[in-house]
Amino acid sequence: MGFKVPNAAKLANSIDEVLEFIVYWNVHRHGLPYETDGVVIKVNNLQQQEELGYTAKAPRWAMAYKFKAEQVSTRLNEITYQVGRTGAITPVANLEPVELAGTTVKRASLHNADQIEKLDIRVRDEVFVEKGGEIIPKIIAVDLTKRPLDSQPTEYITHCPECNTELVRQEGEAQHYCPNYNGCHPQIIGRIQHFISRKAMDIEGLGAETVALLVNEGLISNYSDLYELTKEQVMPLERMAEKSAENLVNGIEASKQIPFERVLFALGIRYVGETVAKKLAKHYKNIDALSQATIIDLVTVDEIGIRIAESVVDFFAAVENSYIIDRLKMFGIQFSLSKEVLANQTDKLKGQTFVVSGVFETVSRDELKRLIEDNGGKVSSSISSKTSFLVAGDKMGPSKREKAEKLNISIISEQEF
Repeated sequence: MGFKVPNAAKLANSIDEVLEFIVYWNVHRHGLPYETDGVVIKVNNLQQQEELGYTAKAPRWAMAYKFKAEQVSTRLNEITYQVGRTGAITPVANLEPVELAGTTVKRASLHNADQIEKLDIRVRDEVFVEKGGEIIPKIIAVDLTKRPLDSQPTEYITHCPECNTELVRQEGEAQHYCPNYNGCHPQIIGRIQHFISRKAMDIEGLGAETVALLVNEGLISNYSDLYELTKEQVMPLERMAEKSAENLVNGIEASKQIPFERVLFALGIRYVGETVAKKLAKHYKNIDALSQATIIDLVTVDEIGIRIAESVVDFFAAVENSYIIDRLKMFGIQFSLSKEVLANQTDKLKGQTFVVSGVFETVSRDELKRLIEDNGGKVSSSISSKTSFLVAGDKMGPSKREKAEKLNISIISEQEF
C-alpha cells in the first residue's frame, strides 16, 4: 500500500532467537533514524492469535519488551497540582527543560503525596528523570549531594487549587480528592469531555477544547446542557464558523442513538469503565432498574466488586445526578437496551461457564461467545473445575481437550451447542 515500514522484523523459531533479537536491537537501536522503546513479540499464527483473543485494550497474542529507560538529571523548579474529572489531585513536577529520549521534558507526574514523601522530593532538588515505557517522564530519585542547605520538606496541599475546597483522602486511597463535585471547574469540564469521548457518546464536531470554552462561557454546566445548545449560541465562540457550529449541533443530535451500555460508560461513574458498563447494562437492561439496585444486588452481578457497587449506589443517590439523568431522558437518550438486543437475550445458560476453542463453521468464535453471553452464560478463556462445557471446534489445541477430559468437563461440538 506504499507505507514505509521498518525492515527489522524477523521470524524467530525459539525463545532464544527472540532474546538474541532483543539483545541485538538494545545496542543497535541508537543507529536507527527514529526513536524506539522496545520490541513487540507476536504469535505468528492467525488461528492461535484468534484462540488467545483480546482483553478490552490489547491482544493477548502480542507482548511488548521494553528497553531500559534512558535517565537524565535536572532541577525541580516548582510543584503544581492538577484536578482530574473524578476530583483526584495529581501533583506535577515543573522541571528545568532537559533533553530525554528525543524530546524536551519540562514536566513529570509525582503521582501522589506518598510518592513525594517516599522519595523526599523538594523544590530546588536535582532529580533523576526517566521516561516510563519511554513515553511518560517520571522522577525516580533525588541527588541528595546537590540539595541546598536551606531546603524544606514538601508540604502537600490541603485545599483544592481550583476551588479552594478542603481535600479529602479516604482510607486505603493513595490520592487526595476534591469533594466539590458540582462546583469545581476542572471536574465539570473533565466529566463532559469524558461524556463526549469516542468510546462514550462519540459526539462529532465537539472536542475537548470546545467543551472547556462552552463551560467557561457559561453555556453549559453539565453534560445534559449539551442537548439544549443552538447553532446561534455556539457560533460566536473562538474558531467556530457557521459550518462547524452546525456540525456540532448535528453531532449532539446524532448521539441520541448511542446504545445504553455506552451511555452508561459516558455518565462517568467512578470505577465503571467500558467492560463494567456492558455487564451492568446487560444485567439490569435499563437505567431505572440499575438506579434502584442496592450494594447487595450489585455484588451478585458477575465481576462486580464492593468498590464498584458502592460507587454506583453513591452516584444514583446524588440528587444532582438524578436531575441530570431525568433531563437526558427528556432529550431522548437511550437509557435501556434496544428491542433488537432484548429479543436475542434469554437466561437459558444462566450459571453455566463455557470455554470456546478451535475454528467454527456456522458462526465465528466471537459470534459464539456473544450467543453464550446473550443467553446468560459466562465465557472463560481457560479451563478450570468451574467450567461447565468446552465448545470444541476444528483444530482445537490438544492441551485444552486433555485438561477437560481430566476434569470430566463435557466437550460439545458447535452443532450440539
